Amino acid sequence: MPLPQFNDTEIAFRRLSTPALRQAALLYSAVGSPTLTKIGIALTNFALKAKLPVKGLIKKTLFRQFVGGENRAEAAATAAELAPYGVGVVLDYGVEGAQGEAAFDHAVPEFIQAIRFAASQPNMPFIALKVTGFARFALLEKMHLSETLTAAETAEFERVSKRIFDICAAAHQNGVMVLIDAEETWIQGPVDALANEAMSRYNKERVIVFNTFQLYAHSRLGYLKESFERAQQEGFLLGAKLVRGAYMEKERARADEKNYLSPIQTHKEATDRDYDEAVHFCMDRIEKLAVFIGTHNEKSSLLGAELAEKKGIAHNHPHLWFSQLYGMSDNITFNLAAEGYNVVKYLPYGPVEDVMPYLMRRAQENTSVAGQTSRELALIREELSRRAQKKKS
Repeated sequence: MPLPQFNDTEIAFRRLSTPALRQAALLYSAVGSPTLTKIGIALTNFALKAKLPVKGLIKKTLFRQFVGGENRAEAAATAAELAPYGVGVVLDYGVEGAQGEAAFDHAVPEFIQAIRFAASQPNMPFIALKVTGFARFALLEKMHLSETLTAAETAEFERVSKRIFDICAAAHQNGVMVLIDAEETWIQGPVDALANEAMSRYNKERVIVFNTFQLYAHSRLGYLKESFERAQQEGFLLGAKLVRGAYMEKERARADEKNYLSPIQTHKEATDRDYDEAVHFCMDRIEKLAVFIGTHNEKSSLLGAELAEKKGIAHNHPHLWFSQLYGMSDNITFNLAAEGYNVVKYLPYGPVEDVMPYLMRRAQENTSVAGQTSRELALIREELSRRAQKKKS
């Protein structure tokens, strides 16, 4: 079968109207400017704190581009727009920053309801969760350092564990997969421990729980291999979500401030090398693990497809998934889906005010990732030009 062509803009954008494409072009033009992005974020934060009437404007711009809706029903409507093109979604409750035991406890039924909702929908095979949505950051930091916990802290972490395992148990019962997102490296230890325990419980017959491996950290390729060996020894299937990483500037700044060796690769080429080696490692063991190739990198996405062809792995193999964020890299998503691969969009949802930290990060990342915004903008403009030429002819 032919390999996907990521420069096919007709397939990439066929679900979007020409006015929607023009609006996306304007948005990417704006976030392509670091100065405009910085000013825009500052003004938006001020307007929200001052309770100025900017919610409507946000919903029509950044929110519409990168978020599925304010609630599950709106997210389902967005997912339904993707379904005819063979694209599923990762339902991601995008509210960040809630703190305190009451908030952590309140989040559990929200996620269980999301799981049941996803199970009732035709193209919602995943939900995503962050352990920091259920645990105090300082507690995770202390555990990562293997410091002795007080009796109260031990009881606190037992409650954290119960929250995570209750969600994973509900996912197991409903046949919905759970992506446990990565965190900062200085709290990742207990996150890995929770993911490993959840996988050992719920990944016996099929993969329900995935841990995340951020390959911009030089230790994570080795940890991926260790995780596979552990899964083999303990008799469960590894779920491996592969990403490059999301906290690079913060990680390097903290390492400088506290005078320790940065956990981050010294250069992008090393990250790319480790990422692609991780893809090779997983594709070589596709019957014994499931891999979730989460990337906006065309080369790495194509590598996954090439290896599937080379090894005779079915495009819709239940252990092979590709993913990009909603509103980004449609050229990868929709061209992979057109060739029959399992592809999902990360689809955050939540009230505008609560999803703002996520939206700010998307804007900043699009500004800082070299070439990402210009690539998005060039593809959109190419499709607008193609449509204009077609209309003339």
